[in-house]
Amino acid sequence: AGWYAVGVDESYYAHYLHQVSLAGLGGYPDIVDAYKEHQKTLVGSILPPTRFLYIFFAYGWYKVFGGEWLECFHAVSRLFGVLTLVLSGLFARRILPDRRLALGAFALAAFSPLQIHMAQHALVDGFFEFWALGTLWALWECLRHPGHKGWLVAYALGLAAMVLTKENAFFVWVAIAALLVLNRWVRFGVASRALLVLTVAGPLVGVAVLVNLAGGLHELIDVYRLGVPKNLTLPYANQTGDGPCYRYLLDLMTMSPVVLLLGVGMALQLRPSPESGRDDRALLFLVGFIAASYALMCNVKYGMNLRYATIWDLPLRALAISQVGLMAARLPAERRAFWLTLAVIGLCAFDVYQYYRLAVLYPLYELAPSYLLTALKILK
Repeated sequence: AGWYAVGVDESYYAHYLHQVSLAGLGGYPDIVDAYKEHQKTLVGSILPPTRFLYIFFAYGWYKVFGGEWLECFHAVSRLFGVLTLVLSGLFARRILPDRRLALGAFALAAFSPLQIHMAQHALVDGFFEFWALGTLWALWECLRHPGHKGWLVAYALGLAAMVLTKENAFFVWVAIAALLVLNRWVRFGVASRALLVLTVAGPLVGVAVLVNLAGGLHELIDVYRLGVPKNLTLPYANQTGDGPCYRYLLDLMTMSPVVLLLGVGMALQLRPSPESGRDDRALLFLVGFIAASYALMCNVKYGMNLRYATIWDLPLRALAISQVGLMAARLPAERRAFWLTLAVIGLCAFDVYQYYRLAVLYPLYELAPSYLLTALKILK
């Protein structure tokens, strides 16, 4: 990446890690109090210390390996970028029926400009994606294998981890609830009583930990009461965080246009019933997740940013490779593997070229539309 400066969010993460290193985890309520006192003096909002899990992993890295505060976050972002890639490959293999398509989805995830960008910087969104994607995978396995204790535990831990990582956990939770409702008609699997209980209990565990870290429920509520309303008056948010309901589609089209078009094309061809001759319930599961979370995220006033769309990255790429697979299926059997491989190589090459134009030549840091369009020389 060509960006070497320190971003605003990055500086706050480094500040919180410095405080934790001095006060220890036992002093976290004091860190939260200091944040509240500082937030009261500001016109806009700054990111809160309640994004605890990202800070905690950076603190763990610091205790084991040492180093500068910001570099610890960079290390955690790189580590979880790799872990997210591994998770993407495993999830794709479980949810896509053809192992060749799963391998193709894994390849597309490896060359995703958005994933590479998140791994390059001390931003929480790539870290959050790991937990969101893991929770979504665990939900799929719980529906397919009801009563499996291992997947139920993973599902509950994922929900709690999301709450401890970022406020966007609410969007993912609502999307999961929507999938459970949709399951009544589409029948992805069996929604057991234990699964429904953990859907509520998992996030509550995360909230309970945050309450303890903040020093009480009232103190935790104050964190959001002081910060969230001031997002509406933050100049940067006013300039870059607004737009129509299709704002995310425009941003995704700017960064990964071919993958987006292929993914949308596949979404429009889904057949939810096995009686139709093709069972696309797994892909409909991914589409349902994207649609439900999108419906909320595109209606947050002054709160839209392409960084938040990392949770849709693998679902979109699984849809895109499935569309390529449908196109390849029309070819003679002896040519399908060759053309499928060639298509995946072409898509990967285009995406990494997009990253080169956006993040190396420009260089890009914030993923606001004006920067994306300027990087691609649409705006000059």
